[in-house]
Formats: sequence, structure tokens, C-alpha cells
Amino acid sequence: MDAKKRIFSGIQPSGELTLGSYMGAIKNWTALQHEYDCLFCIVDMHAITVRQNPADLRRRSVAQLAQYIACGLDPEKNIMFIQSHVPQHAELSWVLGCFTQFGELGRMTQFKDKSQKHADNITAGLFTYPVLMAADILLYQADLVPVGADQMQHVELCRDIANRFNYNFPDTFTIPEAFIPKMGARVMSLGAPENKMSKSEPDGCVFLMDKPEDIMRKFKRAVTDCETAVRYDVENKPGISNLLTIYCAATGKTIADAEAEFADQGYGIFKPAVGEAVVELLRPIQEEAGRLMKDKAYLEQVYQDGAQKAQYLANKTLRKVYKKVGFVPAK
Repeated sequence: MDAKKRIFSGIQPSGELTLGSYMGAIKNWTALQHEYDCLFCIVDMHAITVRQNPADLRRRSVAQLAQYIACGLDPEKNIMFIQSHVPQHAELSWVLGCFTQFGELGRMTQFKDKSQKHADNITAGLFTYPVLMAADILLYQADLVPVGADQMQHVELCRDIANRFNYNFPDTFTIPEAFIPKMGARVMSLGAPENKMSKSEPDGCVFLMDKPEDIMRKFKRAVTDCETAVRYDVENKPGISNLLTIYCAATGKTIADAEAEFADQGYGIFKPAVGEAVVELLRPIQEEAGRLMKDKAYLEQVYQDGAQKAQYLANKTLRKVYKKVGFVPAK
């Protein structure tokens, strides 16, 4: 029987997990865990490219693990760990940085965007962020990387770096491919539906652990348009199209079914209905995450076991890389 293909993916604990994170990524991971050999990481090293409150970062990292599990990710089936617990990420990143061109990093769209948003804190870490991301992926010889469209450029750079290294030192890295799951819902901001839902815009963002009354308030205030028809039309009705996407992802209904359900009912009925569907979708996740957060010993065991398994795989790659570039073995 053929070995399962390996998947690596991670989310930064730079803020609370969002509805977009769940519908666009984590919900898909729960399906992928049955078909692939999966590593799901809390990428806390990436998070510090922007200044973080240390206590909040620690709390969110553990809370994110609890929420991963509450969403349906099984620690027995997957390797789930915190990035900083596996120092090989930083070690490989340095080597890969020596095989990455300055101009390649300068062309990264996210670096340009974040440099504008954080003009007072343009660090070397922000610039070399894609190299660390490449190390995350290549360290585990991942075949596939589930990503959204905004991360495609980083996966392409990762492939370029891996091919460049393999040209000099053959058969070192598996060349990964970007993997965009068919069922992924692209969730946009409730306040600015032309933009992706982002934790950096809290007014237009629903967080996974938001209280029901806060979720309802956000959906009732969601930007729509001057019409009344509940119809999917991204170009002319981005707000309503986004709400339909969310409603269908929450209920399992098709767009056509949802359009028929709310025909002639108007936005005053539609928007609260979307909010209620999301409240019910998140209720069991919130309850389970809350229960897990009270069991610190269990969560600690999960991330320690995950780090141990991740380090075993990471060491195999790093030893090969160190030997090929000419480093003297430590033992």
C-alpha cells in the first residue's frame, strides 16, 4: 500500500482564531486528517514579526491548541505542536536563508503590505518570514500545503528555494505543492466584504470564541447593499454573497437552497438568520474548547508529545542538510 502523502499547515496565534480561519482552513483539516499524514502547528515564531504581549501570546498559543481539538482535530491521528518547541525550524531557516535571494524576498506582496501597516517596525524577521515558512514545510518533507490565495506566493518561493538547494545537493527536499481544498469557504469581512475576514479588523470579524450576543450584533451590522434581494452576485452584491457563503458553510445548504429560503424576505430576516446559524455552529466548539482549557495537564501532554514526534522528523531532515552543506557532525 502506498504511504500517505504528508501535509503541513499552521496558523499564527497573533490574535484569536476567526470564523474565517475555521471555515477556510480548520474545517478542511478535519477532513484531511483521515486521508493524509498531517502536521498542524501553532506558528508562534511567525507571530512575533509584529510586537506581541508575551502573556497574551502564551495564552493564545495554548488556547489555539484547545480550539484545534474542539474543532475536531484528533491528537492521536495528527502531530499537533507549537513551533517554538521545535528549534530545528529556526536552524533550517538560517541555512535556507543562505539559498534565498534578497530580491525574491523584496518581491513578496505580504512584506510590502505589512511594511505599510507597521512602518515603525519593519524588521529583518518580517522580511525573512517566507524563509521560515519554507523551513516549516521542507523540514517535514511535506508533499502538500493547504493555503489560501494570499499564501500562494510564499509556497512558490518555498518551491524555488527547495529546487535551488536540490540542484546543488540532490535529493534533499520533497518539492511541496500548494493544496486548495475544494470545500474551502473564503470568508470575507462583515464590514468590508471586498477584504478577507481578518483578526486585524475586529469590527468586521467574528471570532471563534465570541459570545452569541456579540456574534448576532456583528451580523446584524454587516454591510449589505441598497437592494433587498438575497442573491449570490460577488461583483455587484459582495456583502450578501459573503453572508450566503457563511450561511451555507454553517448549515450545509447550497447557495440555490439558501436563495430560495430567503426569497422575498429581505435583509432584516436574512442577516439574523446567518448569525443564528453561526451561533449554533460554534456552540459545541466553544463548549469543548472551554472544557479543554480547564484541563491544562492534558493540553500540555498533547503539545509535548507533538513536539517530540515533530522533532524526530525534523532531525532526520536537518542532519541530512547539515551533512550536505559541510557542517561537522556534533556526534
